[in-house]
Amino acid sequence: MNYEKFSHSIGVVATGAGVSVETIRFYQRKGLLPKPTRQHGQIRRYGDADVARVKFVKSAQRLGFSLEEIKGLLRLDDGTHCDEARVMAEEKLADVRAKLRDLRRIETTLRALVADCCATKQTVTCPLIAALNER
Repeated sequence: MNYEKFSHSIGVVATGAGVSVETIRFYQRKGLLPKPTRQHGQIRRYGDADVARVKFVKSAQRLGFSLEEIKGLLRLDDGTHCDEARVMAEEKLADVRAKLRDLRRIETTLRALVADCCATKQTVTCPLIAALNER
């Protein structure tokens, strides 16, 4: 094993990946990042690949993938599972589209409720509160 490749402390990995040290430890507990071994009582050392892996996890999270889904993507990262990765991305895309439909429906409902609030001044009951009580 070439130890020069593993020269980073956990703090350097965290800074390089733009996360906290606790995030690194959390990813290790979740199996997203391997926990390096210690060399005879020394601190654990990480490599550039660990920084890249944490960045990958953060990028996948920003796209809405759960940690379990990211674990699955990481298992596919050998260049031979493109079709499986595409299927996972298609499923995520369908999920995002469904959420967008829900958000548009919520927006429409809220817009109407806000308009009702503005249109009916000086009533005893607020139309927004009344509508939410009815639902």
